[in-house]
Amino acid sequence: MKVKFTQSHMIEVLTSVPEMEAIVGGYHGDAFHVLGPHSLDEGAEQPNGASAGWVIRAFLPQARTARVLIDGQAIPMHKLHPQGFYSVDLHTQPLAYRFEIESWHGGKSVIEDPYRFPQIISEFDLYLHGEGTLYEGWRTWGAHPDTVEGVSGVRFAVWAPNAENVSVAGDFNDWDTRRHPMRRRNAGVWEIFLPEATVGQSYKYSVRSRFLGHHQLKADPYGFCTEVPPKSASVICDIDSYVWHDSEWMDSRGERQWLKEPISIYEVHIESWTRKPTGESLSYRELAVRLVEYVKSMGYTHIELMPVMEYPFSGSWGYQVTGYFTPTSRFGSPHDFMYFVDSCHAAGIGVIMDWVPAHFPKDAHGLAWFDGTALYEHADPRQGQHLEWGTLIFNFGRNEVREFLIASALFWLKQYHIDGLRVDAVASMLYLDYSRKEGEWIPNRYGGRENLEAIDFLRKFNELSHAVPGAVTIAEESTAFPGVSRPVYANGLGFTMKWNMGWMHDMLHYFGEDPIHRKYHHNNITFSMLYAFTENFVLPISHDEVVYGKRSVLSKMPGDEWQRFANVRAFLAYMYAHPGKKLLFMGTDIGDYQEWNADATLPWDVLQYPIHAGLQELVRELNRLYRSQPALYEVDFDYTGFEWIDFADVEKSVISFLRRGADPAECIVFACNFTPVPREKYLVGVPVAGHYPEILNTDAGIFGGSNMGNYLGAMTLDASEHAHGRPYSISITLPPLAVVAFKCPRATT
Repeated sequence: MKVKFTQSHMIEVLTSVPEMEAIVGGYHGDAFHVLGPHSLDEGAEQPNGASAGWVIRAFLPQARTARVLIDGQAIPMHKLHPQGFYSVDLHTQPLAYRFEIESWHGGKSVIEDPYRFPQIISEFDLYLHGEGTLYEGWRTWGAHPDTVEGVSGVRFAVWAPNAENVSVAGDFNDWDTRRHPMRRRNAGVWEIFLPEATVGQSYKYSVRSRFLGHHQLKADPYGFCTEVPPKSASVICDIDSYVWHDSEWMDSRGERQWLKEPISIYEVHIESWTRKPTGESLSYRELAVRLVEYVKSMGYTHIELMPVMEYPFSGSWGYQVTGYFTPTSRFGSPHDFMYFVDSCHAAGIGVIMDWVPAHFPKDAHGLAWFDGTALYEHADPRQGQHLEWGTLIFNFGRNEVREFLIASALFWLKQYHIDGLRVDAVASMLYLDYSRKEGEWIPNRYGGRENLEAIDFLRKFNELSHAVPGAVTIAEESTAFPGVSRPVYANGLGFTMKWNMGWMHDMLHYFGEDPIHRKYHHNNITFSMLYAFTENFVLPISHDEVVYGKRSVLSKMPGDEWQRFANVRAFLAYMYAHPGKKLLFMGTDIGDYQEWNADATLPWDVLQYPIHAGLQELVRELNRLYRSQPALYEVDFDYTGFEWIDFADVEKSVISFLRRGADPAECIVFACNFTPVPREKYLVGVPVAGHYPEILNTDAGIFGGSNMGNYLGAMTLDASEHAHGRPYSISITLPPLAVVAFKCPRATT
């Protein structure tokens, strides 16, 4: 049936001429009420049930002329405004149609009308969003390639409750912020389906606020891809089309008990790990070969990536995030990053990402002042700004903000198969007076300093993250806040593990002392055992300890070059022997003399020197030993996994202890000499009789040491010669500045 239309047009059926001006001016708050197909009945009953007809309205500023193509007809449209507002009246309802336009340059094209398509977000999703529980919101918000009513395009959705108008501007509409105003839904949600948009095109949201005339182009908070900085637009991409090959890893991950397994983490800053001869950083796909090969050859179990979520300023090392749902485009596409994770899993390596929910930068294209109000942040600077860092603090008391952050966490765990999230700056989230003077903060409702909303958020984040099979969460938390790594049901924060910052500071202070003075600081080396089992600890030697004038780990050590390397070897061996999981920042394992420079590359050329290569070989051996000995990892978080043999030999700066596995008979004896004086015929009490083979000696020549040790191992002495209250003892040689380890014979009882 042919569609009937009339050549006459009735401007008066338009709601008002000012509305037309608002459309043309790009500030109409309800464009779908005006544009697209509309019945002229306006709800009124017509005589004999007759219809008053239909009208199609369009804003096509790119068109010199326009026609509606419908049922084989080409119906001319009337230009009602010189800037391109068109209209045509029809007698019958148009179900499907397109526009044929002639551009000002003379070319013709046929396009779909975005304003004829139905709503794209369900009422249920809007309800969940309002209560802050749409935890997989990335499936709803953002830009998604889709097909609606048989037409291919991209659906967009964004939350901006205080906006007067939101439109999508991008490559598909010549960045004209007036062309595609979005449909406003409940809860301040804006949506539109654009048939003209395609994968690979850049876009932003033009957000015009109801307040103070604020108008800004914003990147998509849920954008999956971005332009390469310093450009800042979001990019349409199809992240669902990547084909994963890690099903075996993902299936087994959920069955593993990570707290009882070896975890040795290599912390990496991608931009400075290594660079090409041209000075460029490696791409994700290049890292999938070179970084993965290195980590596997060294025996680490996990890679921890300093933030790779999109960030505008490289000098922030990624800790000032603007793209909470996109890997930075500096190193490749989302699919490239998925390939990197896939390659890690194929090599048996887990991937941990640094995640930053504590704060975000003030960059104009980001979350700051998103709809002309403090939407994601607190309006009051006493709650909403980190004065020390120059960043903004999330409003954890707002449903939609908590939903945004939790969705980000789950997105990386589910969509990118990330194995764990290390949460940055947790202490700054827990306390309202963090880095603030008196009068610069607002107490909570009980008058205290705890950030109750942030605490509730962290608990919910951990509950939902641990619902992802095998996922772990790690807190960088430097205070004595109780129960950080205890379950939420036990009134804890719910993290899997927590960085042991106290151990790190005590150790670096101790090893920074001249050995002749270490006896006066003996408590630094032993104090950690008083609290070692109060949390599930990771022992971190992170990037924070080798930057900003703190010097590299090697440069912190006293003495000549030989002693410095010996100190580092002893330090790392004690770290691997101490209860807790392990983390080393890149460069530590090759003996980098210089503190970390994020704008350069690691000095890989030092490995041509035997003493550097020896240190690297020691770290490789520590990882091998750690992964092969259950006594070193099975009981990290309970006192039954550790026993002091002797911590009181202060004058000699010697300590000795046992590590035990889940089977107590699985046992290793460690003896540590933290002075450059060799100790021969040193008695160490042991639990059982028999031969104790030496399984580690950091003074071995292959590691750059003096080759002093116990190469035949040690036999227990006559029962009359016992030490440290033990039934048996061994007499050993303690090399200078070294750690030695002996495997216990299997107990018979």
